[in-house]
Amino acid sequence: MLCPACVSHGLPQTVKARQLFAPEELAVIGLHTVFEHHAVMNAAALELFIHEYRLTIPIGIDEAQVATSIPLTMQSYQLNGTPSLILIDRLGHVRLNHLGHIDDMALDGLSSGS
Repeated sequence: MLCPACVSHGLPQTVKARQLFAPEELAVIGLHTVFEHHAVMNAAALELFIHEYRLTIPIGIDEAQVATSIPLTMQSYQLNGTPSLILIDRLGHVRLNHLGHIDDMALDGLSSGS
């Protein structure tokens, strides 16, 4: 919610991908991660954010870690910030792990070969 590139590019790209593909072709899942302002960046704030942006994709909340500012799922997938994009194939293999903005055309080229 506090990531400008997530709001301006990542979320619209995700919504567009969800609209372009049938559910059996592509599962889209968002992940709410919190690096700062933990007291106010909670499930209630996420619910308002989802309502305000009219998001219809499922969005999970990553589990905060005491020892580091990187939440649990981000650590598991070796994500170092936001926005991040992961493409996982039907067998559970990570095909793309990308940090930062990625152009729609580039994403289509990367994903179509997997």
